Amino acid sequence: MSVLTSPRGKVEVVRCRRTESQDIYCIKNLIRKFTQRLFGRLNIIYLLEKANLAITLHNEKEEIMAQATFLDYPNWNVAKEDNWVSLFRELDSDIPCSPLNTLFMHLFVTVDEFSVGCCKEIIRTVFKAVPELHFIFLIVPAYMSLGSTLITVFEHVGSVPCLKDSEDFSVYVCHRHNHYPQLYIRKARVEDNDDLMPVFMRYDTSILKETYGEYFLAELIEAQDEENHAVVCEVEGLAVGFMSVCSRVNLELLHACFDLGPFHGLCFPHPDDVLEPPPQELNVQGSPDAKVKSSSQSSQKVVEEPQAPVASEATESTQEKITGKASFEEPVPAVQSGSIETEDVEKYNHIPPALDRHVSSGTSASISLSEEHSHFRPIYKGASAAFCIQLFCIDERYEARSLDFMNFVFSLFPDKNFCIISVPHLTPEFVLIQNFVKMVPFPNSTLNQELYVFHRAGLLKSIDIRLATLSDTPGVKNLVSTLMLKTSILEDLAQYNSSRRDPDGTLLQAFVAEVAEQIVGIAVIRNEMDIEYIRSHYNIEDFIYFGHHQREEHGHLHHFVLNPIFRHYTKFFLKEILRLGYKSCLYYPVYPKFMEGKFQNPYAHSLTSALHYLVPVRPRRQIVYPLEKLGINAPSKAVSKEPTSYALNHTNRKLTLEPKITVNAKIVVVGASSVGISFLETLVFCSHLKFDNLILISTNGLPGKNLLGAEQRKFLATDHCFNDKDYALMSLCSWVSVVVGRMTGIDRAAKHIVLSKGEIVLYDHLILCTGQQYQVPCPIGADINQHPTNREVQNSSKQRYTGKVPCNHFTLNEEEDCYRALAWIRKKSITTEGNVIVYGNTIDTYTTVETLLNIGVRGSCIFLVQCPPDSTVTCMNNYSVENAVEDALRVAGVTVYRDAILAQWNDGLNPDPIHSASFTTPTKPFRLQCSIFFSFYEKSVDYETFKALNDACLVYDGRLVIDTSFHTNDIAIRAAGSLTKFSNRYYANEWTHSNFNSKEIGFQLAAAMLNLFDPSLEPVTEPPADLDRLIPMYKGAKIHGGILPGSYHYLHVAKPAIPSPLAVLMAQPNFGLEIVTGNARNGTYFRIHINKYNLVETITCLSKEPFPASNYIRLFGQHEQLLNNLCARYNDNLIPDLYSYFTESWCMALFHDRFIDLRKELHQILASKEEEELPSIEQLAYQIENGEISLMEKPRTYLKRVFQETIYKPLMEKSILNYLQYNHNHLPMYAWPGII
Repeated sequence: MSVLTSPRGKVEVVRCRRTESQDIYCIKNLIRKFTQRLFGRLNIIYLLEKANLAITLHNEKEEIMAQATFLDYPNWNVAKEDNWVSLFRELDSDIPCSPLNTLFMHLFVTVDEFSVGCCKEIIRTVFKAVPELHFIFLIVPAYMSLGSTLITVFEHVGSVPCLKDSEDFSVYVCHRHNHYPQLYIRKARVEDNDDLMPVFMRYDTSILKETYGEYFLAELIEAQDEENHAVVCEVEGLAVGFMSVCSRVNLELLHACFDLGPFHGLCFPHPDDVLEPPPQELNVQGSPDAKVKSSSQSSQKVVEEPQAPVASEATESTQEKITGKASFEEPVPAVQSGSIETEDVEKYNHIPPALDRHVSSGTSASISLSEEHSHFRPIYKGASAAFCIQLFCIDERYEARSLDFMNFVFSLFPDKNFCIISVPHLTPEFVLIQNFVKMVPFPNSTLNQELYVFHRAGLLKSIDIRLATLSDTPGVKNLVSTLMLKTSILEDLAQYNSSRRDPDGTLLQAFVAEVAEQIVGIAVIRNEMDIEYIRSHYNIEDFIYFGHHQREEHGHLHHFVLNPIFRHYTKFFLKEILRLGYKSCLYYPVYPKFMEGKFQNPYAHSLTSALHYLVPVRPRRQIVYPLEKLGINAPSKAVSKEPTSYALNHTNRKLTLEPKITVNAKIVVVGASSVGISFLETLVFCSHLKFDNLILISTNGLPGKNLLGAEQRKFLATDHCFNDKDYALMSLCSWVSVVVGRMTGIDRAAKHIVLSKGEIVLYDHLILCTGQQYQVPCPIGADINQHPTNREVQNSSKQRYTGKVPCNHFTLNEEEDCYRALAWIRKKSITTEGNVIVYGNTIDTYTTVETLLNIGVRGSCIFLVQCPPDSTVTCMNNYSVENAVEDALRVAGVTVYRDAILAQWNDGLNPDPIHSASFTTPTKPFRLQCSIFFSFYEKSVDYETFKALNDACLVYDGRLVIDTSFHTNDIAIRAAGSLTKFSNRYYANEWTHSNFNSKEIGFQLAAAMLNLFDPSLEPVTEPPADLDRLIPMYKGAKIHGGILPGSYHYLHVAKPAIPSPLAVLMAQPNFGLEIVTGNARNGTYFRIHINKYNLVETITCLSKEPFPASNYIRLFGQHEQLLNNLCARYNDNLIPDLYSYFTESWCMALFHDRFIDLRKELHQILASKEEEELPSIEQLAYQIENGEISLMEKPRTYLKRVFQETIYKPLMEKSILNYLQYNHNHLPMYAWPGII
């Protein structure tokens, strides 16, 4: 925030921000004829789309005062985009411009009254936002003067000719040192204490005072010796920042807690170093059923292939190659450009090779915690090569220049190569450590600190990005020598050097990063040949205006390797790839694990340490098209094809200079339920936030392993929140550390949870989403030889079973459970012999029976035993569906018992394995022989989870008690899903999260958490006291479905509600209309319930043929008139079959993922006013409803006439046509004016 004063004395308080698309109209209004002569005729939308940096200045009323746009190449045609450096260096030898430190102004507009002040404020903001920037060039026609505004910040340096004609252009430059100079760094003196204390007092210094005493700053300054130094940064003779450094480092603690392999343990090489495990420990792999991301996976979260252990020779050479020592006898003057001089560069005659595996993430190498405990860790015997930053503080006005300290502090320790700093998890990532490499803690580390490392060579500013040449091959080989996919990288490099194209003609480009004549990075890109598919299947238009990017400007990132020492130059590397490759966008796919298999397959890209700097792109929900029925009106194959699903990551020119906010807080999610997955998905896809410590604790790791992919039937019903394809499209394993285990304890004071094998996982925020599971039923112990009935026995089935679980007893809660059961069935030949008992009365019992029939188990060997219901509401709540399923069970030969209570296994003898099961009924008991027993008895909270919650003194009342914002009685612990219930103070015990859509619950949980981390969100205001007693009512549909006996495909979609029998609901006077076509027994049943507001409230489908469930789910909540006047057509007997009706071409737009955006836009049009003094259509409707207007005609007729006679109709028609035209790739079956 700054205050500007005009020459006439008018004062404005202004702020700078990134330019947004809604600014375009105001920017155009600020363009004058002089602006066009100075910068040329510009397409503002196109310019902003390709700009590296665009800054808007606005006042407190959000009125735009000025705007400037900057790119990384000249604005007029004076040099090619990829070859301007030499031209501008020839203008003035005192201006060492480079792509790293230079930008070009392509546009500047401002209001006249504050023009000079606005210009200086924007320039200062640009230099502050881009610390590496030192020069801003402006090129204008030679006959033009800069005017009275720009001349105040730019100075003339020469002229350059145009490439195409004889016109000359004048070149002007703006220097950093005139606006936001480098800081002067020197040793601290005692008298600096008075200047620095006001800076420290802006922060909480209580811990400092407890550690160092009341006069900690003066004492630190006075205590300087060879091992301890204190330095300050000075502005105009005033100390504005302080840093205390020390050469004593507890390396033993760091080696125990962090993977320091990339930097040789922060030690100098020693002959006795143990860098490789013994031969018997070399092969340490994780079980596919019990995985946790390896220690190299939790920091940068970059998806890469697992790499071979680094050879000792390569690791030793890391330190041996850094032979030079950088010494800076004098601080760098503030007026210098920041580039290290030639003699300093020569001191770094060798750079270590890329050991990037330790600071990047992989998706294929996973090990369990117990295995990690025994995993080999190197032993370093050499002397310490690191010093640490003990204390750092700087005035926020100069924080962007924090890195200026580093040159000076390294000169204080000429024998050290590393600078380290540790900060608590909850400390926001400040500017200084954004240039450091964050080290990865070991999974069993209990140190509540983050460790950051900076290498001396990282001070070099002479990094050069260029196209690769044949002579770079040896350097690239050395760089990638430790990487698993080195062969693929080198093959692509050879292909580029030989022909510049792939054998199929696809353009191939290879770029290298060079420092001190040594290759430190390589990237390989190809033209993105599948851009139509990407546009139609991913929301890339959240980041770009697709129409302003040419097809050849989309690039596909295949390889990206950068030495971790220079990782802070990753964004610069990406920016140069875009500039030199004439690209505007880059895409990087991450394929699911089950597609990878071997490393050298068509889907396996190399590692990319750049993923940390890319943004994940949300996948788009796809329409399931009736292709045969649409014929020539079907979408193109590029849209409708179904290739291997992958998660997409992206960057573009606009993002190269846009920072992410790093959140280091440890957010631990317990339970991989739909709620937990939705919560993680929401956080991961926050493109401007980067969560570095997301941890999922689950008994079977992440779902989506596609274990039953080859099976047509699934054992369990689905809630349609996520499927295997959704998990592949998210690739949560790229961003989330997964710990395989079961929570057995919570230490709220120490803020850690304990797992079943004794491991400890620290947390700052704990999210409990374990849900409820089917439990092993407890037999009541009744002797059926006494012929008891249900009334005569004590029902103890809700008691916890404490005995040994029989080996042939299965409770199916997750896909892994189903996979193990299927493997056991096939191993024991259950399909050919033996009886199967399925016990329970949930929908999962029916889907399991259908799966057993489908894999070959004879119906006569399957016994469906249903326990007494707890409610009058059945699991399907539809007599037609239930009767059809019962008939199918009868035809298949499945025996069904109702109201049966489990009495004994094996007549009370040893139940392992189960040979027989006895049950009581309301009439007479029975005994069944048993080879395998499936239990789907009532779901409840797992006992170990309950005990952990109870022992932690979390309020538990049948379920874990929460408030309306998901909090338990511990502010650091939140919970959601079926594990929870609302506090009794809300008087809403009938409503729990179980009544709502799990995906929506997870989203709302994440939205509540984001207020803690996202500074761009408005602060949450406390609700009024009376509203605080109301529970939130979520609107998403509650869905379940599956394949039922008889091969019936089943789907039920309904609004969240307290369960009631269907007959009771239909008897209500305001029930609405029921539309039913087909017959359940024939497998053509389709039922839609239209409520009293004419909205679709319930959908039930039962079909012998597969149907597009995702399409039908989109019908929920739609008005019946949107469904082509569904009610009127049904009443006129024009709809014999709803399945066929919803395959007609008119309804495809209803299933489109952006149809909801169209509805919102149309609603905004109706809510807007044609003229200020006239009411809108929406206001007219309210006035009629409230009786404020007396009409001579029907209200509907009146509103329709007003709509047609005013501007609303053409506005809505235009909006609809624009929607159809913009989404033509998905909706080619619609026509619009001009298409013929």
